[in-house]
Order: sequence, then structure tokens, then C-alpha cells
Amino acid sequence: MAAGLLLLVCAAAVLYSAEAQDPYNELPETYRRGVDLASEQLNSHAGVLHHFRFLRSLEKSDIESGFGVRYLYHHFYLKPTRCPKGTTDSNPQSCPFRNDRPLMDCAVCYKIAADDQIQSSPKPYVHCIQKPRLTQEMRTTRTEHCKKMSYNSGAPTLLAVSTG
Repeated sequence: MAAGLLLLVCAAAVLYSAEAQDPYNELPETYRRGVDLASEQLNSHAGVLHHFRFLRSLEKSDIESGFGVRYLYHHFYLKPTRCPKGTTDSNPQSCPFRNDRPLMDCAVCYKIAADDQIQSSPKPYVHCIQKPRLTQEMRTTRTEHCKKMSYNSGAPTLLAVSTG
């Protein structure tokens, strides 16, 4: 009886620790919104047959623009799972990763207002491609697009206005 109870407690602890260590859940909410945006776009493609889960972040930046406005950039990997596309369950136990398909390399940049919601203007930028197909030119294009987005905010021109 005691051995059975101990086994049950150990199994529960393993399941709890696996869920607690889900990298998606460890992301700040503002970055999770960008991952969700990329996942939605990925799932909208007819050629995508499997559900993808967040694997890990490669790079993150958060640029304060003033008046509660921030520009976020997030470069991360999504990994395919054994679950079919459209699955809403991202539990690692019920939707395990596949190791026979390439990772999706994703970059997103978007504007967040004081209410921590993604703004529609400028339009959020989302780019995901299978990791082996990502070229240096694509990486450069991603970076340049996101840099332009944060610099086109108009904030610098406010400082240049003459009041005299």
C-alpha cells in the first residue's frame, strides 16, 4: 500500500515538473502573444499537417518608444509534434515532439501598447521557415524589416519639432 502511494506521488511530481518546465509557459505574456501569432499563421497554411509547439527562444529584444509603446522582436524555434494540425492541446505529455521533421525557425516583431496588446499598425511581421531552408539573406531581411518597424514609430521626430 505504501509503495503504491509512493509510486503515485512520484508520478504526479514528474508530470507536474514536466508541465512547469514547458518553455512556452516561462515566456513573458508579451512574447507568448508573438509565438501565438506565428503559430496561427503557420496553422493557416494548407501544407502544414502537424501541430507545432514552442521549443526555445534564440533572441529577444524589447525597445521602449515612450508613452507606454514598445516594439518587440522575438526569434525562436517551433517544433512539430505528433498531434494533427488544429490541436489546441499543447501539453508535452499528450502532444509529444517529433524528431523526424525539421524545426521551424520563426521571427516576429510587433508593436505593443500600454495595455500589452499587439497593435495592428504597423502590421505585425511574422516569418517562419523550416530551419534547413533559412538563408543568410532571409535573416538579414528579417532584421532589417524589424529595425525599420521600430524606427518608423515617429518618436524621434517629436524631439525635432521646434516650438519657437
